[in-house]
Amino acid sequence: MSRSIKKGPYVDAKLLKKVEKLDAAGEKKAIKTWARGSSVHPKFVRHKFLIHSGQKHVEVFITETMVGHKLGEFVKTRKFTSHSKRGYEKPAA
Repeated sequence: MSRSIKKGPYVDAKLLKKVEKLDAAGEKKAIKTWARGSSVHPKFVRHKFLIHSGQKHVEVFITETMVGHKLGEFVKTRKFTSHSKRGYEKPAA
């Protein structure tokens, strides 16, 4: 289910303050966050975020096409390890 239009998109207030602070200082440092449920705000464009995947922080550069999506959509939380072929060797004929 999506969020109510009346309420508007959820943007973490602390995250928005950090972006505004960096804009005022003119810096381009990566912002570390655990707020995966926060929506991407237009002020986030051209900023780097270190988004927590559950194990580590993954660096994501925000572009204009990402606006409106959630931060967590851009970081995978599960690591796929390929199926091994050890058990499928051909028997010697």
